[in-house]
Amino acid sequence: MQELDNIQIDRIIEMAWEDRTTFEAIHFQFGIKEQEVINLMRKEMKLKSFKMWRERVQGRKTKHEKLRVFAKGRFKCSRQKSISNNGISKR
Repeated sequence: MQELDNIQIDRIIEMAWEDRTTFEAIHFQFGIKEQEVINLMRKEMKLKSFKMWRERVQGRKTKHEKLRVFAKGRFKCSRQKSISNNGISKR
């Protein structure tokens, strides 16, 4: 496995926790395979947190591109356009 800095490790952990981010996306961005992500999570997380994460992602179809039932792309809320075009200024 390649040498990763703390920012990359934090981002990989964040992506691994996200339901819709596939292991293939992590591999594409960081060049590490699913087993390497699992090993990284085991090394960087507390044992209880790691077990909770493994239980959560094991068999989850959204974590593997080939098992997904929805088309490529991302979910878009039906109200997203009206929310992003609102008149409230963002500071």
